[in-house]
Amino acid sequence: MIRHQEDYTRYYPQSSALECWGSWISGSGRATIAAGHEYPPIGHPADHHFQWKEGRVLEALQVVLITHGSGWLETREQGKKKIMAGMAFLLLPGVWHRYRPNPKTGWRESWIEIQGPLINQILLQHPNITSPIVRRGLEVGHIEEVSKRIHQLSRDGEATRPELAAEAMRCLALLAKGSHSQQQGGALRASIFKAEQYLASHYAEPLDMQQLATLVGLSYSSFRRAFLHQTGLSPWQFLLQIRLMKARQLLASRESKLEDVAAETGFSSGFHLSAFFKKTFSVSPSQWRKNIHQN
Repeated sequence: MIRHQEDYTRYYPQSSALECWGSWISGSGRATIAAGHEYPPIGHPADHHFQWKEGRVLEALQVVLITHGSGWLETREQGKKKIMAGMAFLLLPGVWHRYRPNPKTGWRESWIEIQGPLINQILLQHPNITSPIVRRGLEVGHIEEVSKRIHQLSRDGEATRPELAAEAMRCLALLAKGSHSQQQGGALRASIFKAEQYLASHYAEPLDMQQLATLVGLSYSSFRRAFLHQTGLSPWQFLLQIRLMKARQLLASRESKLEDVAAETGFSSGFHLSAFFKKTFSVSPSQWRKNIHQN
C-alpha cells in the first residue's frame, strides 16, 4: 500500500453526551491502495477488520467514496457489483458485505462512519437509501464535499464532537435527497418545485390544489404523493405553514386587526386564523404579539 500524506484512519470513542444529536461521526479515514497490495489495510479495530472470504457486518452506517481505481462491492441482497472511480457506496448497519479494489488497479477510498438512533428512522423513511451504490455525479460530488470537510476536521483534531455530528446530519440529508432523486426523477422534482414557488407567491389567494396539480402537469393523486415525499408536507399543510409564517410577520411588525391580517394571508376570517395559529404555536395571536412586544 502506498500511503499519501492525506491518508489517515481515526475512530472516536462512544459518548452518551452525543445522544441528543441523534447521529454522530464515529470514524473516518482515507486510504490509497496500490495495485497488487493486500486489502484491507491495517489500522482498524477488530470489529471493523475483515477478510474477503468471511466478509463483515457493522453496527454503524458507512459511506465509502472511491476517487481512483476500481473494485467490487458484494452484499447478500444485491450480489456482487462493479465499483468505479467516481462512485460512492453505502454499508448499512446489520447488513453483511465485503468489498475490495481490483488488484490490477488498486483504488483510493474515502470513508466516514455514522452512528446514532436517527439512522434507523432515516432508513425507514427513505427506503431507497438501502440501494447501496450511488452513481449520480452531482450527488457523489456533494457527498465528497461533506467528506472533505469531515476529513479536515478529523485530521486537524480541533473539531468538537457536536461539530462532527452536524456534518453527519449534512451527509444524511444528502443521502435522503439522493433517495428522492432516484425515486422521483428530475422532471417530477421540477414540477413539485414549481408548485412550491407558486404557493409561496399566491398564498393569500383562494387556491384549488387540483388546479395547481394540472398547472404543473400532474394528476392530483400523483401531485399530492410526490409533494408529500419531497417536502414532508401535503400541499395544504405547506400552504398553511406559509400563511401562518406571514401572519406572524404581520403581527410582529404592526398593530393590525386580526381580521386584516387574516385577509392579507389567505384565511377566511380572524377566527380561522386564530384557531390554526393556536393549534400550531400553542398560543393565541394576541398573546403571541403581546409576548413579542414584552421581549
